[in-house]
This record gives sequence, C-alpha cells and structure tokens, in this order.
Amino acid sequence: MTHSAAASRRKMSRLEKRNTLIAYSFLAPNFIGFVVFTLVPVIFSIALAFMNWSGGSKITFAGLDNFRYIFKDFSFTKSNLGIALKNTVFYTVATVPLTLVCALGLALVLNRGVKGAKVFRAVFFFPYVASLVAICVCWNFLLMKNGPVNQILRAMGLNMTKSWTSSRDLAIWAIIIVSVWRNAGYYMVMYLAGLQGVPAELYEAATMDGANGVQKFTKVTLPMLTPTTFFCSIMMVISCFKIYDVVAIMTQGGPGRSTKMLVTYIFELSFGGEGIATSAQYGVASAVSMVLLAIVLLVTFVQFRGEKKWVNYM
Repeated sequence: MTHSAAASRRKMSRLEKRNTLIAYSFLAPNFIGFVVFTLVPVIFSIALAFMNWSGGSKITFAGLDNFRYIFKDFSFTKSNLGIALKNTVFYTVATVPLTLVCALGLALVLNRGVKGAKVFRAVFFFPYVASLVAICVCWNFLLMKNGPVNQILRAMGLNMTKSWTSSRDLAIWAIIIVSVWRNAGYYMVMYLAGLQGVPAELYEAATMDGANGVQKFTKVTLPMLTPTTFFCSIMMVISCFKIYDVVAIMTQGGPGRSTKMLVTYIFELSFGGEGIATSAQYGVASAVSMVLLAIVLLVTFVQFRGEKKWVNYM
C-alpha cells in the first residue's frame, strides 16, 4: 500500500507539472508580447527621460536637464508645456462629466424597455466601433463655416460665421463634442449593466416609503451606480489625458496652439512640429511623458480617495 501510494503521488506530481507546463505555454505568447511591446518600451522611456538622444546620435546622460528644459519659463499662456497642460485639463474637465451625463441619460431611457430599445442601443454604441477617421471627417464637414451645425445655429438666431476647427475659441469645443458623441454609447452600455444590477426590491421599498421619481433616482439609483460611475470616470480621465487621435485628425493641434494637448506636444518633440525643433528630442519627449504619467497617477489617487468619501456619504 505504501509503495502504491508513493507511485500514485509521483504520477499526480508528473500530471500537475504537465498541466502547469501546458498552462504556461498558453500564457507565454501573451506574456512575451507584453514584455517586448509594453514593459521594455516603458522602462526604456523612463530611462530616456534622463538622457539626450535625437535618434541617430549617441545616447548621453542628461540628468534632470530635460525636466529643466520643459519647465523653463513655465507659463499657462506662453510655454508649450503650460498651454498643452491647460488645454488637456480643460478638455478633461469638460468631456468627462458631459460624457457621463449623456451616457447615464441614455441608459435610463433605454433601460425602461421602450419599443425598439435594442435597436437604439446598437445605434448609440455604433460610433464607438466606427472608423475614427471617418467620424472626424464627417464632423469636420458638419462644423464647417456653412455646415449644417452653423446653419441650424443661425436659424436659432446665433451669429455663427466661422468654421469650428479654424476658430481659436471653438476648436477645442469641436474636439469635446466629437469625443462626447463617440464615447457616450460605450459608457451607456456600462450604465445599462449597472442599472440592471440594481435590486427591484429597493425601488419597491422606496415607493412604499412615499418616494417620488427624483428621490428614487438620488437615493437609490445614484448610490447603487457608484461603482459604475467610479469605473467610468477613471477610464474617462485616463483616456482624456491621452487624447491624440481626434486632435491629430481634426485640428493638428491648431489653430495656433489652441488644441495642443500633452500627447500632441510629446509627438511634436519626437517628430517635429509647429514651434518645436525639427530634430527629434526623444529625451525631452520622454520627460513630458513622465510628467503626464505623474499627473494621471495623482488624479487617479484623488479619485480613489474621493470615491471612498462618496460611498461613506451615501
């Protein structure tokens, strides 16, 4: 019996090793891809923030010179970093709440089982999966000087005589409108999932206590959607701070520097652009990337702390 038990244990041990090896073989391609295409570039970018490199030249140690360069004569109205940071923060502050409000509003309406709700869900979600280039081209047409949007606004008595993307005051709002329109459907799906997870007993209890529709929304729906709202806001903030594609397609950071974002500034430092030296400055670009990373981490930390206080308040 002892010999048989030992043989059985050895057999099980070999089987466990075999299963473990099979599991690692399935995980290996994804892990290797993560290391090669994500982990190594991130580590190299962090190291490059303290180096001087223009691509073809020799890499030399720069210490904190790259950070001194980007913060030299820092100003929210003059320096490239200050303007890019100001535009990014303004874009984020405007886009996140507008997107969440639109997404929650759509979810509340489509969660009531209205006729054709499934069709409308697909329609509102479609912009998120559609070609971003096609979306931006269409919106550029809609926001032209004599485009449909301006014609509607003029019919309402507003004097709109400029193309949105060529106006210093309106260009960033064009980016915000497109971002909200494109992303609202995606976060609508998140809110729909959250709403369908709210127990019906809570609404029944609130009705018995004499609560009206507004009180049910503020005292039942919103508190129960706190995890969903927190997740959506975190994802939205990170996405907004990384905004580049919509800006590159619609305004290229202009007119002037009115829509220059942090990632746009990083791209210009790496590959040249308006107001930037034509030679690549990968070290300086990496330094700006580290600043962006620090800002995102700080904002995320503040959101986590705020979420705990919100839950305790509710």
